[in-house]
Amino acid sequence: MTLILALDFGGTKLAAAVTQVGTDEWLRYERRLSPINGNATTDLEIMRSLIHNLLQDETPNAIGVSFGGPVDATTGTVRLSHHVSGWENIPLKDLLEKEFGVSASVDNDANVAALGEHRFGAGKEYDSLFYITISTGVGGGWILNGKPWRGNAGMAGEIGHMVVNPAGPVCLCGKQGCIERLASGPYMAQDAKEYLLKEANHFQGKKLRTLVNDNLDLITGKIISEAAAQGDELAINILQGGALALGMGIGNVANLINPQRFILGGSVTKSGEIWWKTVQKTARNTALPEIDFEIVPAALGDDAPLWGAVALAETILIERIQE
Repeated sequence: MTLILALDFGGTKLAAAVTQVGTDEWLRYERRLSPINGNATTDLEIMRSLIHNLLQDETPNAIGVSFGGPVDATTGTVRLSHHVSGWENIPLKDLLEKEFGVSASVDNDANVAALGEHRFGAGKEYDSLFYITISTGVGGGWILNGKPWRGNAGMAGEIGHMVVNPAGPVCLCGKQGCIERLASGPYMAQDAKEYLLKEANHFQGKKLRTLVNDNLDLITGKIISEAAAQGDELAINILQGGALALGMGIGNVANLINPQRFILGGSVTKSGEIWWKTVQKTARNTALPEIDFEIVPAALGDDAPLWGAVALAETILIERIQE
């Protein structure tokens, strides 16, 4: 039996799974939330625990890894994580290969998820697609002419840091009005909290306040989605603002490179009909009318990066056979 170990280091969660080459089902699967104020060391400790539980004294034939941040895919070195400290220049590929004695491949989560959707999900019959994850952050990964396209130094697809409002709020990258700053879950939650803390807005967002029992620190992107579904005007405005920013970005990317499909994944895509309609309409209005494209949800859901990690590992095995 040829075993593949797939790992996903996310901004707020860690996941690992084992599968057999040639199947599209997990043999074993585990997911765990990252601790608040965790770092690279704690993430690695948790992932080691997940791997130990999954392998059950077996040895994988190859390891594929999705990482939530910039990665040098050639060397498998993590450049940094925007959401978890301590990941600067960590040679993750080398660490895993030394520990488990098998070949590993590491890439950015959006690139890996694009590969997963292309191989196993909503992009199976398409030669060109752009996968976008909207969750803790906003990132993108390309498949062009049936193959991953990472660009110079592996930084292609960073749609989250496309500026759509130069006068907008400051993003963690230092620019103003980035898509990530307007559309990601944590930033939408931050904007809602800051708005509600202002004295003049004390009576706004009643349904939003009710969902968190007036503890504004408990507001999340998911809570905003729930409040919007219940008709909360503030939640709807924030959700639509994020969807508008994302839709503008998608429309501009459609104008520039014209992929057949945009595949959207990540927790924010579960925000409901208001969010999806705003994204679709804004993208269509932003793109030239002659440009044909589709916007669809990821078929693999939250597991798109894990299945992409499987595809990375399969590539290792194929290259080994061809040598």
